[in-house]
Amino acid sequence: MRVLQVINSLETGGAEKLLLETIPLYNKKGIEVDLLLLNGKKTPFLETLKGSNCCKIYALGTFVYNPFHVFRMIPFLRKYDIAHVHLFPSQYWIVMAKILSFSKIKIIVTEHSTTNPRIKNYLLSILDRFIYKFYDKIVCITTDVYQIIIKHLKETKSKFLIIQNGVQLQKIYDAQPYGKKMISGLFTDQDILIIQIASFNKHKDQQTAIKALKYLPDNVKLVFVGDGPLKVSCIDFANDLNLTDKVLFLGNRTDVPQLLKTADISILSTNGEGFSLVAIESMAAGIPFISSDVPGMINVKDAGILFEKENAEELAFFIKKLIDERDFYESIVNSGKRRAEQFDIDFMVNKHILLYKTILE
Repeated sequence: MRVLQVINSLETGGAEKLLLETIPLYNKKGIEVDLLLLNGKKTPFLETLKGSNCCKIYALGTFVYNPFHVFRMIPFLRKYDIAHVHLFPSQYWIVMAKILSFSKIKIIVTEHSTTNPRIKNYLLSILDRFIYKFYDKIVCITTDVYQIIIKHLKETKSKFLIIQNGVQLQKIYDAQPYGKKMISGLFTDQDILIIQIASFNKHKDQQTAIKALKYLPDNVKLVFVGDGPLKVSCIDFANDLNLTDKVLFLGNRTDVPQLLKTADISILSTNGEGFSLVAIESMAAGIPFISSDVPGMINVKDAGILFEKENAEELAFFIKKLIDERDFYESIVNSGKRRAEQFDIDFMVNKHILLYKTILE
């Protein structure tokens, strides 16, 4: 069996991290899995995957919206049994390539998010339904995603499958914390470190996290891990609020487990999620997790804390409660650890392998 994973790039993101961590596991289990990128830009994730020497990696160019990618994809459809596709516009280009080439390849798409701007556009929603008719299976990563996508696409239920994401739990368990001063000269070991790991894009809401610092003691510091088009505006926002000595922008990192073990609290201020890998990673690392109360964060319920979206004061309230009340802190940590145990990445990989085998029967 030969499977080609197709995605826009290996920039920092949940879908991208899943491929980084699962492709080596598929190959260890005897499934030949390779990777096709629309944008082959050098990133930490891409360099890490290359270093593992576990698969072939192909890149079509640097601009993901180039329609000529459709024609460049066609030769790959002849080499593989299954194409498993992630994110827009890869989802569209692969279908068009299959139509034009009359290929018999099986194609699967994974829906990673509850936010799809095409749903609200009448013409694009019609185009979406046309494109998705060509997929053999549509994988949704949570029940929230499933409910939104099945209503949008109006496809038969048999075409859909829910496979929740997973995390390399042992890698997190084994990680050792840094000293806080090692992360930045801004910090002392007595500081309380809040960490948010997320891309800087329209789906995330780092500004609310920055605002929350106004309501917190001076020894509470905020660390952002990730990159993206809105990073500069967030840096400017922190400057405008005179919080530059309390906010650190680390950019993309490959040592997330160590950073989580160093932090005191993990947060995700966001406008919408499909399934938050960082939620499970934070819980496994043994720190409390706080997230905006948005669709897709069902895995946080009863194991973490949800605050009203864009409400900086409420976010600050929960952070302060965790700092001041040790029993409350420990209860959230223990609930999170139990929840994380349900999301070992091996469970997810085995379900995908079963799907691949079933679809080829």
